[in-house]
Amino acid sequence: MLKLNLPTYQYRLENRAGKLFIFDPIRKKFIQLTPEEWVRQHILNHLINNLGYPASRTKVESGLKYNELQKRSDILIYDQQLKPSVLIECKAPNVKLGYGVVEQIGSYNQACKAPLIIVTNGVNTYAGICREGQKVEMLDQIPTHQQLKEM
Repeated sequence: MLKLNLPTYQYRLENRAGKLFIFDPIRKKFIQLTPEEWVRQHILNHLINNLGYPASRTKVESGLKYNELQKRSDILIYDQQLKPSVLIECKAPNVKLGYGVVEQIGSYNQACKAPLIIVTNGVNTYAGICREGQKVEMLDQIPTHQQLKEM
């Protein structure tokens, strides 16, 4: 698979009838390996194993409602009160992280109001803090779970 600008880890792959599947520890099952799934599994691993975000309060491809439309967030991490804390949008490495992607995560975040949003294609990753009534404050790097709690 493609080399990403995210930490590597010991992933589990399976070959089923000529198709590769990767194990998702959150959904606890093998998922067909696509370029976007490759990115999703790497950012999940980084958030949980390197930055201390709780796997037990992490949802992958969970539903949310925006303007009466049912949408699906890539990754949503909840705080201790089970309120959205981090919203992550993953794209395949060849997808440019332009205005459309920013607009997509912005519209999703209107529904869930997570204070931290992240967009990544595995090559480039951007994180920003969203405070009520203010512009998104871009960050140099993704904060650890502890740093986010202190913000």
